[in-house]
Amino acid sequence: MPTEFLPGPDTQRAFRDALGLFGTGVTVVTTTTAQGPVGITANSFSSLSLDPPLVLWSPAKAARRATHFLNAPHYAIHVLTQDQFALCARFAADGFDFDGLDWAPNENNTPLIAGCLARFECRRTALHDGGDHKIVVGQVEKAATADGDPLMFFKGTYGAFASAI
Repeated sequence: MPTEFLPGPDTQRAFRDALGLFGTGVTVVTTTTAQGPVGITANSFSSLSLDPPLVLWSPAKAARRATHFLNAPHYAIHVLTQDQFALCARFAADGFDFDGLDWAPNENNTPLIAGCLARFECRRTALHDGGDHKIVVGQVEKAATADGDPLMFFKGTYGAFASAI
């Protein structure tokens, strides 16, 4: 029998745990600032539209680096491979740590990280309020893919996709 509850202040942990039952891929979003390149780990990424090509992601308003992304006209979303957990952890801890990383700026000066499963170079088209997050909508101006398996996030842990079907 499923556990039922009403989402609210007293059940935030249960609500977060329930959301964690939806397995997601893991991304690193990058942009440039006056201080240099910046990145942030995010699993709140989703496709939105094929025509026009739109994607969205949602940084927490309280995130120290959120303002950099909310003010950025261009950014890139990098879908990580299962062997890129170190990259995930790096940008979860320090968004300005590009030292020793294989990356290059594109024509908009957006940092592009090499070796990812997919990459979406975006122009921000809209910002929406989303409770304690902001919803950032971007039009994909260029996309790239590579072979590999995704890094996954499920029930608060990272792992690899295992096909059982």
